[in-house]
Amino acid sequence: MTTGEGSGTKFETMRGRGYPTIRQFTVFLENRVGQLQEVVRRFEGTGIRVAAISINDSAECAFVRLVLSDYERGRELLERAGLAIIESDLLGVELPDSPQPILRVCTALLAAEINIIQAYPLLARIHGQPAMAIMVDNIDLATETLNAKGFRVLTEDDLRDDILE
Repeated sequence: MTTGEGSGTKFETMRGRGYPTIRQFTVFLENRVGQLQEVVRRFEGTGIRVAAISINDSAECAFVRLVLSDYERGRELLERAGLAIIESDLLGVELPDSPQPILRVCTALLAAEINIIQAYPLLARIHGQPAMAIMVDNIDLATETLNAKGFRVLTEDDLRDDILE
């Protein structure tokens, strides 16, 4: 019986800092005053930054979507707090210096028949450029398409504080 040694196959997971996605946490909160502050305050003094945030609320609950500068430590904090969370992969994409940069991203994805499910801006300028987080229905094809069209797709490493300008 062999163990695959010498096969050239890398035993790495798709997740991790080099995979071309960023992690989003959807946190379910009771819709009452102060709930958002309680969640965001958990990152105070940890060195973890909220890199993007989107809030959808209804009469009963709120869905807070967060992208954090360190998703692994952020997940630990959210889990220790006992919060109900869901993790999802998003693409981070730098916006080009043009009059309608979001239109260029949408046009590139439309040409490949990729549907955008969610989109919101990243709060920090990554490498000095504005950027946005997008959830798409085919992340691999979207990554390939955006790269082919000359867009820079961001990774978890790009969200670290020492890279931001």
